[in-house]
This record gives sequence, C-alpha cells and structure tokens, in this order.
Amino acid sequence: MNGTKLPDGGVLYDETEEDDDDVVVAEPSQGPAASIDWNEGWKNETGLKGADLIAEFVKHLPNAPGVYRMFNDAQDVLYVGKARSLKKRVGNYAQGRVHSNRIAKMVRETTHMEFVTTRTETEALLLEANLIKRLRPRFNVLLRDDKSFPYIMITGDHRAPAIFKHRGARARKGDYFGPFASAAAVGRTINSLQRAFLLRTCTDSVFETRTRPCLLFQIKRCSGPCTREISDEGYAALVGEAKDFLSGKSQNVKSAIARQMAEASEDLDFERAAVYRDRLAALSHVQSHQGINPAGVEEADVFAIYNEGGLSCIQVFFFRTGQNWGNRAYFPKADPQLSGPEVLNAFLAQFYDDKPVPKQILLSEAVEEQELLAQAFSEKANHKVTISVPQRGEKKDLTDHVLANAREAHGRRLAETSSQARLLQGLAETFGLSFVPRRIEIYDNSHIMGTNAVGGMVVAGPEGFVKSQYRKFNIKSTDITPGDDFGMMREVMTRRFSRLLKEEGIPDRTITAGTGGEDAIDAAFPAWPDVILIDGGQGQMTAVRAILDELGIRDVVTAIGVAKGVDRDAGRERFFADGRSDFSLPPRDPVLYFIQRMRDEAHRFAIGSHRARRKKEMVKNPLDEISGIGPGRKRKLLQHFGTAKAVSRAGLTDLMAVEGISEAVAKQIYNHFHENRAG
Repeated sequence: MNGTKLPDGGVLYDETEEDDDDVVVAEPSQGPAASIDWNEGWKNETGLKGADLIAEFVKHLPNAPGVYRMFNDAQDVLYVGKARSLKKRVGNYAQGRVHSNRIAKMVRETTHMEFVTTRTETEALLLEANLIKRLRPRFNVLLRDDKSFPYIMITGDHRAPAIFKHRGARARKGDYFGPFASAAAVGRTINSLQRAFLLRTCTDSVFETRTRPCLLFQIKRCSGPCTREISDEGYAALVGEAKDFLSGKSQNVKSAIARQMAEASEDLDFERAAVYRDRLAALSHVQSHQGINPAGVEEADVFAIYNEGGLSCIQVFFFRTGQNWGNRAYFPKADPQLSGPEVLNAFLAQFYDDKPVPKQILLSEAVEEQELLAQAFSEKANHKVTISVPQRGEKKDLTDHVLANAREAHGRRLAETSSQARLLQGLAETFGLSFVPRRIEIYDNSHIMGTNAVGGMVVAGPEGFVKSQYRKFNIKSTDITPGDDFGMMREVMTRRFSRLLKEEGIPDRTITAGTGGEDAIDAAFPAWPDVILIDGGQGQMTAVRAILDELGIRDVVTAIGVAKGVDRDAGRERFFADGRSDFSLPPRDPVLYFIQRMRDEAHRFAIGSHRARRKKEMVKNPLDEISGIGPGRKRKLLQHFGTAKAVSRAGLTDLMAVEGISEAVAKQIYNHFHENRAG
C-alpha cells in the first residue's frame, strides 16, 4: 500500500487492494508519513493461531518503530498497537508472560497480523490513534463520545460581521474562538455577547432584505447595521471590542466601556450611560457563568481521571485566552484491569487526533508516555506543547478541582448504569427471558390519515438509550391502505430484519450481557436485538410474528406487544408475549415505568420523523420534479413569474423569455404541466 499525496498536504493510505472503504486520511499536521506499506511479514499458510502464530511473525519483524494490527477468524480487527521496536513489542505476546485475562484472550483469538513501519515512534503514535478511532478495535481503549467541539465565529467577509455558533471545517473567512465544551456553553456566551456588543446574528440573506430594524434592535440585542441605525465605523468598533474580549483582553474592554459610561454621565447623557451600564452587566454575566478563571492559565486543557468499580471517567476543562470555556466528562471503553494512567495515556492520543492542541496540557496523574505525547502533539500542532502534572500552587488547585468533577460525574454514571442494569434484570424476570437483554428495539408508526407515514425504531441498552442506533423508515409500499397500521408494521419489520439477516447473519446467542462472563464484557454492542417492543396489541403482534416466522427468526428475537389498555390510561397497559396470556403489571412496578419510558421515546421519535417528512412535503416545489431544472433555473423562473403556480400557467413564449431557458427547456417545463396538450 502506497501513500498518495492529497492537495491539502494530507496522505491517503490504502490499506488493502480489495476493500475500497479501508482507508486512513492523515491530517497534514500528523507528520510526513508519505509512504506506508502494510506488510504481512510472513504469510500464514500453516493454520497456526494465537501465540504460535505471533511467534512466527516475530521472526520476520524489524527492530524499528511501527504499528501493528491483530485480526480474528472473521478478519475483524481485534487490536491496534504501536511500538518503538515492532520485534520486541510483538514478541511479548508470544511469550505468554504477565498477560491479563483480556490480553490472553486477544492472543488466543489472533489468526492474522499486519504491520507498518514508520520513521519515528511519534509518527507511529499518531497513526495508531487515527486507526483506533476509525476501526474501533474490540480490545483497545476507545473514546466513545467523539463529537467535534463547537466554536464562536465572527464572520470576516461582510461589511457588518455576524456572530454565529460554528462546528466543523472552517470554510468561511472569519475569526474562530474556542473550543467550547458544549453547544449550550456557546449559546449562553453568544446571548451575553449580543447584549454586550450588539452584534447581529441574522443570516446574510435576511440582513440584505431588511427594510426596518428587527425585534432584536428594539430589545437592545443588536445595533441595527442592516438599516444603518449605526454607522459602519461604529459597528466595526463593536466588532473589534468583541474580538478583544474573546481573545483574552476582557479587562481592557471592560475598562474602556466603564470610561465611556462615566463620560456619558458627566455629559448628563444618562440614556447613553445606561446602555454602557447594561453592556458591562452583560460582560460580567459571561464571566460569572465561566466559573473558575485562573490568572496563570492562558491556554490549556486540564484532564483528570477517576477510575473505580471497572468504570473510568475523564473530565476535561477547556481554558482559552485566560477564560474557562466549559468542561465535558468522557467514559472511555476500557479493560477494567487497566489503571487510571494507562487509560488516560491511550485516551489523550485519540482525543487530539482531529482536534487542535493547546500550548499546555495539565494532568491529574502522570502517564507513561508523557514525553512522547508532548513531542507528537508538538509536531502535529506546529508549536511547542507541554504536558505536566502540577504539584503545587494555582495549577494544582485547578487539577484538584477537575478531579473532584470527575469523581462526581463517575458517581452519577455508576448510579445510572446500576439502575439500568436492575431494570433490565427486572424486565428479563417479568417476561421469563433466559438472559438479561443487551439490546432492546422499540417500534412505533406515525401518520395523519395514512399520509407521510413513518416507522420509528429506538434502541435501549445497558447504558440507556443509544441514539446513534435510532432508525426511521419512510413507508414506501403502495399496496398498504392509508391508515393500515398492521401493514405499516409488516413493512418496517420486513425491511429491518431482512437487511439485518443480509448484513449480520443469524446472531450467536451464546454471548449475552446476562451471563456476566468475560465474553460478555468484551462483546461489542450487538447489532441484533434481544427483545423488540411493539406499540400495539394482539393485531400488531400477529403481523410481527408472521414476519418473524417468514424470515425464520421467531426463536431468535423475543417480541412483546404493549397495548394502551382501558381508556388508554398510562399504568393500565396490556402486554402480549409468546406462550402466555396477555397481562398487566402493577401500577407502580419499576419495570412498567421502564417500558413506558421506552415506548414514549419511540413515540416521540416517530412523531418527530413524521413531522419532518410532512414539513418537507409541504415546502416541496413542483419545479423540483422537472428533470434538468436545477437551483439556478428554478431561481430565475421564480424571480420572473413569482410563484410555481404562475410558472405552471405560463405559455411557451413566456417561458422562453426567462434568462437561461432555451426553447427545449421551455417545452420540457410546459409539457410537465400540460401533459395532455400538445406543445
């Protein structure tokens, strides 16, 4: 596999010739790994596996830095690791000494390995982190929540710059401030900055069409640059103050506004003085919501880990320009036998794989590869990065504060998961399941008189709702009578489980979360549900069971129907399951509340999907259905005629009068709306 240079300086690494999807995109800042070849080292044609196989691979490995991958029989990646010396590191697996149960199991399952050498160990570390995040190997420490961080953007390509929340690539010209820990933190800050600096938050298209100031101007949240209520020079001064505040010059900005307030008071212009007073109050509000703002920490991320009871919590606080821009708790997937520093060490490399690195990183505990991480981050960020564990002073107090937050978040998560585990156990006992379910899928339909029908599927597991697994099904069948809920459910079930059979095959029910064994801990979140809950009674269940029988999976998936009960009152639901008569649960049974919560979530999701589809249909333009009419021609037609209805009534001559509409296109449009008439 050879590296291919991308136009932006990155490198596209093709790992296999057979799988076009198996690629790694290295960021330009990740180092000049310009040509990487995955090498099998030694072709395994002997049927060896485990330690014996690894021992044979070791004979062909160099004493050079690199990255290795371990595969099982199904060619799933079990583990990705990096080494200063591939020969020594991989050789440790073949010796079988000082292995945890988890590593021993990983070695036993290994049937194939691949290797890549790198120029330096730092290059290997960055490549390892990239592969772990993309491949998510079963035996690595995994960063579960990896959403990009939001920023505040002040645009730079307009006479009146606007302030927005931004997430993703920085494609638009402007100034970006962040990262912030959450969208809520950005929203609070922007709201306060609006009051403090009166910057606009409207889109450019809205700005250009304003003929009079909007409500935000009336309530003193915008200075009204759209209708020249403020001069361009005056607005530019406000933008400059906002940039200074977000860049860490908050004290200078507050002092300047305080002077202006005093001058206005001396001139007896109390109305102008009140405006400055309100702006000062808004700035104070921003800083009061930021909590701690240590004077000695200009730009840093502070990490603290609390590891207990088989659960690790890593708390991160973000400090930029001397301001606290929020915090977030992470719960990485890791072997319970790993220590806190080991989990934190693996976490850091993945965390900064696709995020900007600050000049300083503070840790609550020292990690083994601290110097290597600092060197790798410095190369990636093109500036010096220091990683340290404060021992005294303000920074030590800061890491202690972050650690206290990690401990509290750990306690909350442990309580939540324990409660969820008890509810899953109770559900298994209530419905006579042989094991505790790990994946529950809940289905519901939503429509209005059969129109814009949507089926919704939500997923729950040991840690609550798994929103990344939610799915919606737009009902497509033309054979279903409008409003036929049974027919809709048949379509949803058929599409869902036919695809599951095609992609995953029949599941292995020997590994379940209820066993509590080592296999259960290692197993990833399953693709197949253990239980499906159907919002409906006997009729719905008959339709569902017919589909499960037809697909041959009646014994693989446990289907349970939840009917509303008498008068559709919550608490009086009737349950329908195989092998027993329908029944109800006591009104205050925790399992009943658990099922109600799952059903309500499915109902919420289905209704939301239906409303989104209905809204899309309502704003659908008839011109969208004409082949060859793109956004440009559609815009010209609407500008010329005003409405799509007017376009439909126009004659050929009128259509040809529109700029960009040829005679052939005009005939196409005319014939679309007059299919029974000659052109």
